[in-house]
Amino acid sequence: MPIRKALAVAREHDLDLVEVAPNADPPVCRLLNYGKYIYERTKKEKEARKAQKVREIKEIRLRPKTGEHDVAHKVRDARRFLKEGCKVKVRVRFRGREITHPEVARDLLERIAADLEDVSHVEEKPRLEGRTMLMILSPGNK
Repeated sequence: MPIRKALAVAREHDLDLVEVAPNADPPVCRLLNYGKYIYERTKKEKEARKAQKVREIKEIRLRPKTGEHDVAHKVRDARRFLKEGCKVKVRVRFRGREITHPEVARDLLERIAADLEDVSHVEEKPRLEGRTMLMILSPGNK
C-alpha cells in the first residue's frame, strides 16, 4: 500500500502509522495509538525491573593479627549475610610490616572459606590488591 494511502487510513481511524520493520522488503508498518504503545512499553519495563533481584555485596574486614574470637564473630556475620542471599567480600588489611607475611592472611582467608563452605562457594580466590588481600564468597554450594 502506498504511504499516502496508509497515512490517510491512519488519520481516518485517528491512529498513528508506525514503521515496525524498516529493514524488511517492503518495510512493515502498523496502525496504532503510539502514545498508548509507549506508555504500555514503559510500564512493562518498570515491572521487569521490579522483578529483578539485585545481589548486594557485604564486606568483612580483618587484620592478620585478629584474634580467634573476633574471627569467629565475623564468620558468624558472614554466614548470616550469605543466608540472606548477599555476596560477601572478605578483606584482610595490612598495616606497616605485616605485608611482608601475606601467607598469614591467605591462611586466614582459606580458614574462613572452609568454615563457610556449607553455605557458600569461593567466587574469587584470595588475591593481593595493594595493601589488602581479598576473597569473594557467593551464597550456595558448588
